[in-house]
Amino acid sequence: MKKPGIVPTTGASLYIAGAVAGSIALAVAAYANHRLARKAERQNPPQGKFVDIDGVRLHYVERGSGDPLVFLHGNGSMIQDFGSSGLITMASKTYRVIAFDRPGYGHSGRPRNVIWTAQAQAELIEAALRKIGIAKAIIVGHSWGCSVAVALALAYPDRVTSLVLASGYYFPTVRGDVVTLSGPAIPVIGDVIRYTISPLLARVAWPLLMRKIFGPAPVPEKFEEGFPKEMTFRPSQIRASAAESALMIPGAMAAIDRYTELKMGVTIVAGEQDRLIDTRGQSARLHAELPRSTFYCVPGVGHMVHQTAPEAVMAAIDEAASAA
Repeated sequence: MKKPGIVPTTGASLYIAGAVAGSIALAVAAYANHRLARKAERQNPPQGKFVDIDGVRLHYVERGSGDPLVFLHGNGSMIQDFGSSGLITMASKTYRVIAFDRPGYGHSGRPRNVIWTAQAQAELIEAALRKIGIAKAIIVGHSWGCSVAVALALAYPDRVTSLVLASGYYFPTVRGDVVTLSGPAIPVIGDVIRYTISPLLARVAWPLLMRKIFGPAPVPEKFEEGFPKEMTFRPSQIRASAAESALMIPGAMAAIDRYTELKMGVTIVAGEQDRLIDTRGQSARLHAELPRSTFYCVPGVGHMVHQTAPEAVMAAIDEAASAA
């Protein structure tokens, strides 16, 4: 018999209470992540200029004078990766250096009405180069940036003097990390994840990720001080990174039969002990398929070859320029 004034607790009421508490927790997390993202942008304002291409606002820095040299960064990164490596400073002594924040990274926009494949980004970069007065350039890509560089050279061969490809992914393979990292790109559910849980998980996983991409070399102090990691934890950049993870294997499948169409000089650079992308199965294989290519396999270096061996990458750039 029920006692007056006491309402029994049921499974349904517990479920409702849990759902309300969960919703409140997600709302608090989303608000906190939004504030942290805005703080990161205030503390790391744009370093360069903007160019608007068909509604896309691209951020880029320009340094030096001479033959044009374009830098395209990898997945999850931004201009400061090349800046902290020292490559922009080194290259600007000889070249007119242009380094882009690719769509969705740093201070560049990434409209959601476009699937930002390597081909779509190549078209955007080509239009941006035309608008800022670059008729032809040496294109340097790192990691995912290599895919954009190759797509640019295939679509606009007359606009590319030569290619320098560092730590790229060119041939489709089975990769479990692609499934794990692609979640925040899923519509609706992914949006909830990237505004709430993903930034927290990214901060927790950051040290492990750095050991993987830099290993066997340690993370250099110049990167720790010069790369604004808080910018990478923004929900907008997490979405861009997740989308590119999902596009990685399909992109390689789409390009695999076209590499032999590259008629300009191609200089390939990779760390011998890359723990993220198999150097032998990717860079060495591409070199074997391209008769005009040159391959530098840097010993004792991992995926971030431009950070741990910038002199080797700079030498590859100079050789590509001389050959062209």
